[in-house]
Amino acid sequence: MDIIPFVDLRAQYETIRADVRAAIDRVLESSAYILGPDVAEFEEAFAGYCGAAHCVGVSSGTAALKLGLQALGIGPGDEVILPANTYIASALAISQVGATPVLVDVDGRYRPSLAAIEAAITKRTRAIMPVHLYGRAVELAPILSLARRHHLYVIEDACQAHGALTGGKRVGAIGDVGCFSFYPGKNLGAYGDGGAVMTNDAAIADAIRLQRDFGQRRKYEHRVKGDNCRLDTLQAAVLIVKLRLLDEWNASRVERAALYDRYLSDAGLEVPARPKDGSDVFHLYVIELPDRDAVQAKLAAEGIQTGIHYPVPIHLQPAYADLGLRAGSFPRSEASAKRLLSLPMFPELREESIARVAAALGHHAAAVACPA
Repeated sequence: MDIIPFVDLRAQYETIRADVRAAIDRVLESSAYILGPDVAEFEEAFAGYCGAAHCVGVSSGTAALKLGLQALGIGPGDEVILPANTYIASALAISQVGATPVLVDVDGRYRPSLAAIEAAITKRTRAIMPVHLYGRAVELAPILSLARRHHLYVIEDACQAHGALTGGKRVGAIGDVGCFSFYPGKNLGAYGDGGAVMTNDAAIADAIRLQRDFGQRRKYEHRVKGDNCRLDTLQAAVLIVKLRLLDEWNASRVERAALYDRYLSDAGLEVPARPKDGSDVFHLYVIELPDRDAVQAKLAAEGIQTGIHYPVPIHLQPAYADLGLRAGSFPRSEASAKRLLSLPMFPELREESIARVAAALGHHAAAVACPA
């Protein structure tokens, strides 16, 4: 039985093997493993790609979110609003700086409504954290307007949306800070952990650079109680190679999403809705199934790998029992968690594989609910 993988990093590597090995060999020859020249080169290139003034490479997407929050002065006693359906790392970063994550439910496009965000604002609110989930760009203009009216920061969680557009601009370069993850399976993925913070404010960028490297500008002169959150030079070298191909890979993902739309529709199934303002980059291609777990098991038996993002909402995780929220607090997020299924998606995915996935879904799924 031929396996259709959920993601195939080996297939991507085969297309860039020579360039990646040359980049890694260059770092090995220089022995500049910590904050070597490749880090600065990548930061400049990725900032230019996104249209931001500054990019600071860090050790992970979670570190990016944490350092971004710290640079904005957010800490104990403060609240940050974010969607209830996101990955737990978004909330963990808020908790790590001593602030409180304030969750809000989402609409049929998996994004909080402006009304839900505004209703959650209190005297303790310091920031709004829109999440460009699954590579779907959030419409930021109304959120930015709301934030400015209430004197709040906007922290973009763009960890799944490298290259996505909203309002004609790349995500991550629009809010006060934008945070990226380079986890290997991301649209722009390293060969290990990595992350970056984008900003157009030089003072914020300087604060993050200071914080990521033990609070020092010069060795052994520590201005603040910093952290060790530096982007590894080897990972930066790999990312330089991959960034050159990001638009091509994203275009391929969009083409494969269009194929999924066609084949799933032909099989009598409904497909995900598209946002009006933005250009999705399909980190994930996600559908909803009323009998998700049973269908996933049947697909697995036929050699089709799938994923679930995410099966347990943040407020129902034991780690966040202290929020005092129970089942029923966020009906849409909770319903989605039981129904969402992520289909195989990567730039090298073949059309015949997409057709096979759609046919299997058409056979096993009684219905697929399309987000309104």
